Amino acid sequence: MGHAVTLFADLGRAVSQMLSDGRFLRVLLWSVALTFLALAAVFWAMMILLGLVLPETVVLPFVGEVTFVDNLLSVAAIGVMLALSVVLMVPAAAVVVGFFLDSIVSAVEARYHPGLPEIEDVSIGQQVVDSLRFFGLVVVANLFALVIYLLVAPLAPFIFWIVNGYLLGREYFTLVAMRRLGPDGARRLWKRNLPQIWLAGTAMTVPLSVPLLNLIVPVLGVAVFTHQFHRMVRASEYGA
Repeated sequence: MGHAVTLFADLGRAVSQMLSDGRFLRVLLWSVALTFLALAAVFWAMMILLGLVLPETVVLPFVGEVTFVDNLLSVAAIGVMLALSVVLMVPAAAVVVGFFLDSIVSAVEARYHPGLPEIEDVSIGQQVVDSLRFFGLVVVANLFALVIYLLVAPLAPFIFWIVNGYLLGREYFTLVAMRRLGPDGARRLWKRNLPQIWLAGTAMTVPLSVPLLNLIVPVLGVAVFTHQFHRMVRASEYGA
């Protein structure tokens, strides 16, 4: 119960900063724009593919030539893309965190955790490597989980949330923690607080399943994990 309370408190802080901090809002807008463009590119590619494969008109028995196939496909494609956005947003979130994590964490720390020692900025190259590595991990894990989704279809949403909650929680928290503790320290802190981090990751994955809302979740998720990290560090220092 205590973990859930602190999680909601951290989410409230993240939403408050999103609404009032220009630096945080700029990162959010960039994140939403790039995510939207990526999904739009997939939609555009799918429409081109359908246009190449399917005819513009269809002749039906007793009806004759039907010329509104394109319109029907456009409507159907919008529905398909909304459904695909649910699945695609998890790997998209993996990419977003790699490119924007340092800016988001810096904004959160400047407002809520001032006076911290300066750290070296993460290079663009390292951000790209982290993004691609995490993206690959998420895709491979979900391909394996796809078998389970098909075997127990009614439970598929819950399995999706649990699997990706673990992945996103682990990766987001580790990347935030590595900035100040290094890889070994981040790993130790993650293991010590695994249930709480998994809960936060799952709480982040559920709204990723909601079209449009999922566009802002990755940035809010990084902010939440930044607060979680500093709370866990303080608890470790006081032996809690």
